[in-house]
Amino acid sequence: MTHAQLDLSAYLERIGYDGPLVPSLATLNGIIAAHTQCIPFENLDVLLGREIALDNASLRKKLIENNRGGYCFEQNGLLISVLEILGFEVAPISARVRIGSERDHIPPRTHLFARVEIEGTSWFADVGVGGLTPTSAIRFVLDVTQSSSHEPRRIVREGDLYFHQVLLDDGWKDVCDFTLEQMPLIDREVANWYTSTHPESHFRDRLLVARATPEGGRVTIQNDIFNMRNAAGVANKQKITSKEDLLQILARHFGLRFDMDIPLTFPNLSW
Repeated sequence: MTHAQLDLSAYLERIGYDGPLVPSLATLNGIIAAHTQCIPFENLDVLLGREIALDNASLRKKLIENNRGGYCFEQNGLLISVLEILGFEVAPISARVRIGSERDHIPPRTHLFARVEIEGTSWFADVGVGGLTPTSAIRFVLDVTQSSSHEPRRIVREGDLYFHQVLLDDGWKDVCDFTLEQMPLIDREVANWYTSTHPESHFRDRLLVARATPEGGRVTIQNDIFNMRNAAGVANKQKITSKEDLLQILARHFGLRFDMDIPLTFPNLSW
């Protein structure tokens, strides 16, 4: 993919990052942390029936110029391009999201993250898993708990599959599984078409918005529930009772601003 239509300086300004730009682990972690705090995960365009385009010009316009967010193909597609511009050795990796599913269930392979090589070590960067998005790189090493400013992570293996896991209050939970198979743009286009248009895609029947906070917490929306969770895991949930209420929360907590006439008639909302 050509990077001619991606403005690096505009991206760095969008995420508020002014740290080092050499291809190092410190740079990678700094960019991931800033990205996850400033560009929210969200599926509003899917619910509005708008096309999700993955070319750099479209990603630049939506996520940078229009101050919007997106889901994994947009978020990690943008991140991969940025890292390549900075001189990182990056590979796009395909995965299956497993949040809330059992091991005997096979979800579609509709997730993308980045494998980044730094001084002979592989790291995983993923800024597109919603409310469980890791806020720093995960080292590709098995059965080792890795801390971050948010939840601890680890990589485990079962048979031919690797599992990215997160440590929550009730133990280790699968985030996604993968085989290290790469996901070129054409495969992302196919998976993106399924995710954004197929009637059984979970992005089509629920509102999802998420952003990490600098203090180690997270703010999320799922349908009509707004959740503010602090670094200790204590959640403060509130019901979203109207369109006006939703628009105010989107603007205040996620930087997502829409006009009142936007047709927010999403499934599974109580108003």
